[in-house]
Amino acid sequence: MAAKNQGEQGMGQVSRWLAVLAMMAAIAPSRVRAENWPGWRGPRGDGTSLETNVPTTWSAVDNIVWKTPIPGAGHSSPIVWEDRVFLTTAIPAAKDRVLLCLDRKTGRTLWQKTVINAPLESKQPENSYASSTPATDGEKVYVTFLEKNTVVVAAYDLAGEQKWISRPGRYDSPHGFCHSPVLWDDKVLLACCGNSLGFVAALSRADGKTVWCVESKKPVMSFCVPFVKEMAGRTQMIVPGNSVVTSYDPQDGKELWSADGPSKEYVPSPIYLAKADAVLVASSWPARILMAVKPDGQGNVTASKVVWKTKDGAPYVPSPVAAGDYVFTASWEPKSLVCYDAATGNTLWKQEGVGTHHASPVTANGLVYFINDDGVTTVLKPGPKFELAAKNPIGEKTYAPPAISQGQIFLRTFSTLFCIGAPK
Repeated sequence: MAAKNQGEQGMGQVSRWLAVLAMMAAIAPSRVRAENWPGWRGPRGDGTSLETNVPTTWSAVDNIVWKTPIPGAGHSSPIVWEDRVFLTTAIPAAKDRVLLCLDRKTGRTLWQKTVINAPLESKQPENSYASSTPATDGEKVYVTFLEKNTVVVAAYDLAGEQKWISRPGRYDSPHGFCHSPVLWDDKVLLACCGNSLGFVAALSRADGKTVWCVESKKPVMSFCVPFVKEMAGRTQMIVPGNSVVTSYDPQDGKELWSADGPSKEYVPSPIYLAKADAVLVASSWPARILMAVKPDGQGNVTASKVVWKTKDGAPYVPSPVAAGDYVFTASWEPKSLVCYDAATGNTLWKQEGVGTHHASPVTANGLVYFINDDGVTTVLKPGPKFELAAKNPIGEKTYAPPAISQGQIFLRTFSTLFCIGAPK
């Protein structure tokens, strides 16, 4: 009888362990997919999220965890690290450029710091005085603003104490300032291509000192954020600007390759197309052109490494996003969502009647999320035909791409930060 009881107890322990393992297996995928959103366009800098439990439907009142009024004005995106949300804003009446930290669970402001107080720069009406999205490595938060003709970069710890402030170069543009920092290795990377002043640089994360700096030889305005990725066996920093697309080694600023054009000025940020094994860039003015370039070249690769090029549906402001075999844009003229074959650049479909888009699209749940200026999010299934999954109005205007983290969407409008999804 004792042996039988011991056997039953042993089998019970095995069953309990199997149940625990099964529960861990069920939980593990969601934990693996849960991500921070640490900078412009997320953890990979391309608008993609690996999460699969992100909301697909909401309204101004439905599926809203919290909403917090944001002082001042700005078009920068929120970023998220664990239980904190960071956001920049400007208070024009006081000439303050500000960094905010919010509690992700409640939306309560934990601290607010004025980074600089300086005269307001010239800008066009669609820009703001706080358009650059911050970046964080979980230890510091890095922000960029413009002080007259000088670029200011500052680092704060998570408690809101300024650790350093740096002024690495000069910049000018009648359209204003929008140059988000990118973190790589132990560096803060910047590309500030202005009208007659500009530079590409790397600063030390530790103290803000300049590690390397390349001044623009023929400055032409560009507002796109650098894209950093290991491609063709080397880490590359892709910078469209000054009428050329340039690949730099982010370690020392050495030029790896360049491709002319496809036009003069740029706003959308580059992405990588796995199906074409190519970097996709988009010019904005005077011509809107999409161009895919193989990243394995050396020197000027205009004649040898351009995979495809198209004007059809090319965006003006929003960056493209890739989803498997497809790449998507929000076209300016005509106002439409456009889907291309990522390998060839062939247009597969266009959907008009979607409004004007400044915000760049993102992906999650195997879906693509487009947010138009009126705050309406069109959710679609990627494929060779347009397939609508949901349409969600928030009731407020926005130019900022959302952040996605731990099953929640953080959407900044002109006056409010929304947390969409289940409470954490």
